[in-house]
Amino acid sequence: MKIGFLTACLPNIEFEKLVSWSSKQGFKTLELAAWPVESDRDYQARQIDAADFSKDDASRIRDLFSMYNMEISAMAYYDNNLHPDLSKRNCYLDHLKKVITAASLLEVKLVGTFVGSNPELSPKENISEIKKVFSELLEFAADRNISLMIENCPMENWMRFGLLGNYAYSPELWDALFNELPNANFGLNLDPSHLYWLGIDYIRAAKDYASKVFHAHAKDTEILIEGKYNYGIFGRQVDPVPWKSGWWRYRMPGLGEIDWSKFISTLQENGYDNVLSIEHEDPVWEGSEEKIKTGLALGLKHLSQFVV
Repeated sequence: MKIGFLTACLPNIEFEKLVSWSSKQGFKTLELAAWPVESDRDYQARQIDAADFSKDDASRIRDLFSMYNMEISAMAYYDNNLHPDLSKRNCYLDHLKKVITAASLLEVKLVGTFVGSNPELSPKENISEIKKVFSELLEFAADRNISLMIENCPMENWMRFGLLGNYAYSPELWDALFNELPNANFGLNLDPSHLYWLGIDYIRAAKDYASKVFHAHAKDTEILIEGKYNYGIFGRQVDPVPWKSGWWRYRMPGLGEIDWSKFISTLQENGYDNVLSIEHEDPVWEGSEEKIKTGLALGLKHLSQFVV
């Protein structure tokens, strides 16, 4: 098992400096962000320009990673592939295909995304829509020897307050998705941080869905007792902030309540020997390049205790 991180947290560092710094810290892999130029999402970046990516670009990047004894664990582009505005949806899907193509040129086998949601549809209708959209995407990916993996963040309040933005956050939904899309190249980028605050047993999930865990995110969750008292599990209502419920927050591994020793050993016992990719969304270690790098180093130090 190797430890890396999702590069979306460092959007402004020159690419070779990013790879060099990561290698010197002791990271072995990077999950490369590949959002389009015009994206205004938070926690996004563009280390790879998938919209204008060539074989020469791929060769140059492979040489760069080889020079620093690093690997690319996956490509990352997380947007709403079920957006109700079809013009926006088609733009997202078109860019996702470009990311898949870039991954193929780089000889990277995994691309991460969301299934998304359409707030105009019921949950059941959303699952049917996901089948329509992803059947074609998965065929496109398979033709290029790529697997698609879905991160299990609920993306609450993303499209509309009070609704979920990504219908892939629970075992119930995973069962529905894998039933509709039994493709071998369709799986999970499993992140225990979301499962923890949702009240879902992340250790059991790692066992039960072991065959579908293609990649794993390392992000922790801290429960805020005062916030839980003030807001309850539905979070802020009077002045809501997307992804900031007020009663929990994401932290670097080791600074929250995830049992990383048990989670990692469970993954290994059930056959997982790929990557733990730190996803930096810790508000304590944000605000500057120096603080973000310090946070990543803290996460690496904690996880390294449990990875042989």
